[in-house]
Amino acid sequence: MIKNKKVLAITLARGGSKSVPNKNIKNILGKPLIYYTIKEVLKSRYIDDYIISTDSKKIGNVAKKYGAKVPFYRPKKISKDNSPPQEALVHGLELYEKISKKKFDYIVEIMCTNPLKNSKDIDSCIKKLHKTKADTVISVQRLYDHHPIRIKKIKNDRIFDFILSENERTRRQDLRPKAYIRNGSIYAISRNTLKKNKSKIGKISRPYIMPDKRSINIDEKIDFLIAELMLKKNK
Repeated sequence: MIKNKKVLAITLARGGSKSVPNKNIKNILGKPLIYYTIKEVLKSRYIDDYIISTDSKKIGNVAKKYGAKVPFYRPKKISKDNSPPQEALVHGLELYEKISKKKFDYIVEIMCTNPLKNSKDIDSCIKKLHKTKADTVISVQRLYDHHPIRIKKIKNDRIFDFILSENERTRRQDLRPKAYIRNGSIYAISRNTLKKNKSKIGKISRPYIMPDKRSINIDEKIDFLIAELMLKKNK
């Protein structure tokens, strides 16, 4: 709880990963990927309840082993490859409120594909959401190599600037304006934004800037190797 506002954290952990089968419970340094998220969420100062929304009993059993609640299993109809995450978040909020007989003011989606985030990152997003009265606070990271100025288009076998003109003498760290991308780690969302608007991104969205070293997002097999190296370094 932050002040008098109740906070529910939800991790969506679908069982049908295509790029890496069983990605959410694949081991990194002897622990399943989802463990690293559960561990940090349970350290949060502000989160009142934390649930895993999954369609997989295998993932559910692993999550429960490390201290997370799995109060229900998500229906297959909202667990498909093309199912919007907003549907699963709304489903999780509404069903858990019925089960727990509680009403939550803030909902935090905490993705398990970012094993290097920490409880400080999570609590900073919640604190900023409450302090600024934003609709959403979204974790982002700064872009360097993929800055919009460096994006090109090809027409008639020639390269052109896509939107912004590039000065080839400008170093990547000096590119302006600074550009950021959602890093797929944390979304702190007001109740109205999620439940009424069925959205994770409200009219007023504010950033929480995470450092690159904690922003790795695991999609492919090579990402596991990078995450493993970084976790070893942190230890």
